[in-house]
Amino acid sequence: MRTQVAIVGAGPAGLMLAHLLSLEGIESIVIESRTRAYVEQRVRAGVLEQGTADLLDATGVGARMRSQGLVHHGIRLRFGGGDHRIDFGALTGGRGIIVYGQQEIVQDLIAIRLSAGHPILFEVSDVRLRDIETPHPSVSFLLDGAAMTIECDAIAGCDGFHGVSRDSIPDGVLTAYEREYPFAWLGILASVAPSSEELIYCYHERGFALLSMRSPTVSRLYLQVPADERIGDWPDARIWEELQTRLAAGAWSLAEGPIIEKGISAMRSFVVEPMQFGRLFLSGDAAHIVPPTGAKGMNLAIRDVSILSDALTAFFRSGDATLLGAYSTSCLRRVWRAQQFSWWMTSMLHRFPDSDAYQARLQLAQLAYTVDSRVACTSLAENYVGYEWATS
Repeated sequence: MRTQVAIVGAGPAGLMLAHLLSLEGIESIVIESRTRAYVEQRVRAGVLEQGTADLLDATGVGARMRSQGLVHHGIRLRFGGGDHRIDFGALTGGRGIIVYGQQEIVQDLIAIRLSAGHPILFEVSDVRLRDIETPHPSVSFLLDGAAMTIECDAIAGCDGFHGVSRDSIPDGVLTAYEREYPFAWLGILASVAPSSEELIYCYHERGFALLSMRSPTVSRLYLQVPADERIGDWPDARIWEELQTRLAAGAWSLAEGPIIEKGISAMRSFVVEPMQFGRLFLSGDAAHIVPPTGAKGMNLAIRDVSILSDALTAFFRSGDATLLGAYSTSCLRRVWRAQQFSWWMTSMLHRFPDSDAYQARLQLAQLAYTVDSRVACTSLAENYVGYEWATS
């Protein structure tokens, strides 16, 4: 097979890149190791920055997001048993976020790509990237047991943290920056209407908690737990009891319902530099991971591929590789901004194992300043809704 761009990974980054390229008349083939059903049902991020939502609208895949997504213009910080609202609209000139699940975006992007007759090859295996340092790279793999090869001009590695793309770059090229956090998030989906119209980020002496949502009838909630915790040790009743304790506030009450999904996710920060080598370009989780506290992961991935699409478009139209050469530099300024914001939110809201009374007082002081100072509120708000979209 021959195409202009081979895209490894059918998550939001790979699918969005394929869509953006198709709008410019650039051919691509997407390959994915998982089944279509798996990627369409995989529950991950659910908060879209203003710029992400605007891009989906502008490229013709925002209709279902607009009809089913939940528009929010603020979040609440809860500590000391009280709520403090961060008003995004007032602080950022009317900008906000949309709560719309990653799996929904994946479904929308798959549907529009397949309806246009563009290929997505699911359930491939033994993926190998070859000759990536040359102008003529290729991707080989097995599909239904048959050996296949895609010859191309560029490869986009959008296959996540555990994918093959980053590991295909020779040793010594990449520098990795990472931090493992000494706690994890236990997340649940519950079939119950959200108990708040906006997300609640809660600092509590027993650990962080987050009240989020996926729809008017489905709640998404999280608890900070030890990094080595096992989900089997958390029956539903224990989860609800802990959520009730941490999220308690005055007369407010947390509605409970059937838990339809639960799991524990590790917390890490990770960046590799550069995000490219030869004709291989890394995007999304293949290049960087952020703690979910700042709601940045999927938004970073979408921003990566919007930059990469512009660079590839310039290259295929005129042969000018200037933007391709600058791809990593263009992405990393924004990546590190999101890293800093995510680290700040994480360190302010979580209880660390070695935390003492002094550290707890510092965190409460930081939270109080954040909600009392208009400057601090504005900093949180503009980062949350997508600082990099507004300033790039």
